[in-house]
Amino acid sequence: MIWACVPRVDGDPVFSALLDQGDYDAKDTRGFWAIELENCAKVEQSYVRNTPILMTRQTDGDGNAIETYDFCPRHPHKGRMYRPVAFARIVRPVAGSPRIRIKLRPTTSWNAEHVPITYGSNHVRMVLSYMAMRLTTDAPIGLISQESFFRLEHVTHFFLGPDESFSDALRPAVERMYDETVQHWQLWVRGLAIPPEWQEAVIRSAITLKLCQHEETGAIVAALTTSIPEHADSGRNWDYRYCWVRDAYYTVEALNRLGALDVLEGYLAYLRNIVDGAKGGHIQPLYDVRGNATLEEWEAEKLPGYRGMGPVRVGNAAYSQVQHDAYGQIVLSSVQGFIDERLLRMAGHSDFEALEAVGERAWKVYNQPDAGLWELRTRLHVHSYSAVMCWAACDRLAHAAQALGLYERETYWAHRASIMKEAILQAAWRPESGALSANFEDDARDASLLQLLDLRFLTADDPKFTGTLVALEKDLRRGSNMLRYSAPDDFGAPVTAFNVCTFWLIEALYRTGRKAEARTLFEEMLSRRTAAGLLSEDIDPDTGELWGNYPQTYSLVGIINCAVLLSKPWSECR
Repeated sequence: MIWACVPRVDGDPVFSALLDQGDYDAKDTRGFWAIELENCAKVEQSYVRNTPILMTRQTDGDGNAIETYDFCPRHPHKGRMYRPVAFARIVRPVAGSPRIRIKLRPTTSWNAEHVPITYGSNHVRMVLSYMAMRLTTDAPIGLISQESFFRLEHVTHFFLGPDESFSDALRPAVERMYDETVQHWQLWVRGLAIPPEWQEAVIRSAITLKLCQHEETGAIVAALTTSIPEHADSGRNWDYRYCWVRDAYYTVEALNRLGALDVLEGYLAYLRNIVDGAKGGHIQPLYDVRGNATLEEWEAEKLPGYRGMGPVRVGNAAYSQVQHDAYGQIVLSSVQGFIDERLLRMAGHSDFEALEAVGERAWKVYNQPDAGLWELRTRLHVHSYSAVMCWAACDRLAHAAQALGLYERETYWAHRASIMKEAILQAAWRPESGALSANFEDDARDASLLQLLDLRFLTADDPKFTGTLVALEKDLRRGSNMLRYSAPDDFGAPVTAFNVCTFWLIEALYRTGRKAEARTLFEEMLSRRTAAGLLSEDIDPDTGELWGNYPQTYSLVGIINCAVLLSKPWSECR
């Protein structure tokens, strides 16, 4: 285990070796929790079917083998969901007479402080700067303390959580947690409306997206890591462990297509608090998982970075940017609440009134400069994508008003949306290139314009869209991959492609009739996934190497959306 933040995903890492280049065999290397088989020759990993529980099988040269099951307990218990800030591990001897070693080396304060560790009769206590944690185990504590190899003769259990006595007998309790966690996840997956093709990829993506939600508040983070660079030594190292209104919208949209309403309901509660706090004013691009607005950005100097490619950034200065597309994403995420009878809490008139303030803001700023969805730090434009998202806010408010029977408000918002659409097309269309521009000022390319179909701003047979698609492929496509944009930005010219942009291209190809090409490209993207079946943010078009924070919600959203769109229906499988 080389990366884990507690007590929240945007907290301080108790294991931080992902962002350190130290030698795990060196005595001074910290930030990991290893269970090592002596003379290990082979490592295989897989997930327990339809769960996020990871099984790691280690085998040595003589055939001795162990299996380690890593999971975070999550299951119903005494009328509520039991989901402690805890990590459980079960180690099973499966062949021969394996010998193992345990290395528990936590970090705190982003590796800037020493962690005091004390050993009891059946536990290890670690005092972190923000909380104390306790590892309870039936493994020999003395051998853990000196990191000695010992023979694993029976199933061994570990429970790392808050510094509290483990009230139950450890072995039956952890085994019960395992069984009930398996059952909980498999029942959740059983309720998904997945397509018949590419089921494994969709299920793995859906499970991981659900894991990106901070269940206490409903916030959805963009990724589970920070500062994995977009390409080697690029300096494009960002902290994605926060809730971007944009990323969360795409996440709930994808999960809605699978019927995962629990994620939507949690996120809508989070959004309502954000909207209430804004009081009709400015909506930030991102907030922390508790809804806090200030995310000061700083560098953790005691961590050298992923493969030594620092800096390691904590916080994200983009919170102070102006990104007008957020208004559209708030309304788009919320409008289902007015029409979906399955929801436990449907939206009503008071919710609509709060969203109208968001719509008024969108109307006011849709033709004003902002930093755009790619969060440029040194220049502003009137971005076409942001303008279209503001249009979507007004357009969907008309739909919500219709659902509530507020026909005067429906007319009001539909009229505004009509005015905005005409103005956007006039300002962004470039007759000389036969395409829409990424902004109102010049003739630039941006893969976000592929989203005009999904937003229902244009149709697939509209010459304005087909011309834009031709121009985007010419300027941004690199073989099987799409760049976000090609013009130099704050850090120079882009090198890697953005995975979600490739998925947007696949959707556009399919909807414009190039279905065989879309399927081929989708299969290729699936082949780029890691052994865990996941994707990061970026990919090198030349080498196929993955870069950027991992796992990235955008990329997993792309897998789900494309699979749902491209798959044959279940009726053809009978």
